[in-house]
Amino acid sequence: MSGETTSDPASYRDLLDPSSLALRHRLGLVGLVALGLLPFTNDLAGLLGLGALGVDRLMVLKLTGALYFAVFAMSWDAVSGYTGQISFGHGLFFAVGGYTSALLNLNWGVDPAIAIVVGMVFAALAGVVVGVPALRLEGPYLSLVTLVAPLILLQLFIVFSDTFGGELGLSSPENLLAFESFETAITANYYLAFGLFVFVLVLLLAVTRSDAGSVFTAIREDEDAVAAAGLDPAKFKVFAFVLSAAVGGLAGAMFVHTPVGNPQPSQLLVLTVSIEVIIASVLGGMGTIVGPAVGGLFYYMFRDYLSGVSWTVPVADVPVSELDLLLFSLITLALLFFLPGGIVRWTIRNGRRALRRGGRNGGERAVPDGGTDPSDGDDTNAGGEPETGTSPLERTLAAYREAFDDESTDDRTDGGRR
Repeated sequence: MSGETTSDPASYRDLLDPSSLALRHRLGLVGLVALGLLPFTNDLAGLLGLGALGVDRLMVLKLTGALYFAVFAMSWDAVSGYTGQISFGHGLFFAVGGYTSALLNLNWGVDPAIAIVVGMVFAALAGVVVGVPALRLEGPYLSLVTLVAPLILLQLFIVFSDTFGGELGLSSPENLLAFESFETAITANYYLAFGLFVFVLVLLLAVTRSDAGSVFTAIREDEDAVAAAGLDPAKFKVFAFVLSAAVGGLAGAMFVHTPVGNPQPSQLLVLTVSIEVIIASVLGGMGTIVGPAVGGLFYYMFRDYLSGVSWTVPVADVPVSELDLLLFSLITLALLFFLPGGIVRWTIRNGRRALRRGGRNGGERAVPDGGTDPSDGDDTNAGGEPETGTSPLERTLAAYREAFDDESTDDRTDGGRR
């Protein structure tokens, strides 16, 4: 009973076979392809005689920022959405990655590619520094620790402003991808962000759909039962914290080496950034990875859209652009009230109902929550609750009980030989 987990390679091979994927997964792939073609939307529309569709270079630049924000949200979901260890200060890891990489490049001339890797490592170490002591805490006490940590770092940045630039931050470091043509640079940086987005999405989906992901979910449901099964919850929580911090630090480090990002507290560290990441994750559907990815893109782009609306509210006589945060907060509250499971779960649930009304088999299940299912690789319904009658905790216990029985059988066999 070592507590180590294994994953079925066949389940990963199935993910690479489009014919074996459920409808929602195929739709997800279509969405990724659409994201990949966005910079050339106007060109493609021109070939089809549709005219410009409004995806200009400025829009591509905004989408680049949205992709990085979605990666931030996915990194938060890996630890908070799965293990239930709610972090209110995830901006700490974005800032450690971003500032480390920027300082190495600005002060010592380190190549951005190397500086980014070092920034990610420092962010992972920050995950250990915050995650290990937090193992002794639960609930609001853990949340308070994660909330205070970035505030302390921000004060250090202000006190040592000669090094960290204070509240204004540092100047822009060298871009990871540099081109003489500005348009080429925008397109290249978009695909850099898109590549990171896809990489993190696949990585976190693989981890959370493995046996380790089942243990994460089991910890969220009943940590004492996981410990009673012979597993070490602390080891899995530290792993989740470090993985989440490393992903967030990698995104923060790459972000500051693009035209849309700068090593400034307002973009990486202030409390607003951490809260926005949580809102985006909950809005998309926490505990799913896909939900925060969708929520992050939606949150970033919708707020940007509201900030550009010039229409004046009649009674208040104030432009919508000046009320963007208020309006977005009200819309977010309404969405959370009517879609408590998040946009992704709501879409899947209603899609299944529509398929059933149309006479098609709507047996595809909603957002996976760790583990696999023989039918379609999913084990939850649209609300995130188990449909198979076995929870992740029960499946984890059953898997380790089976492993224990196998070990006992082997021991008896070996004893008989002796």
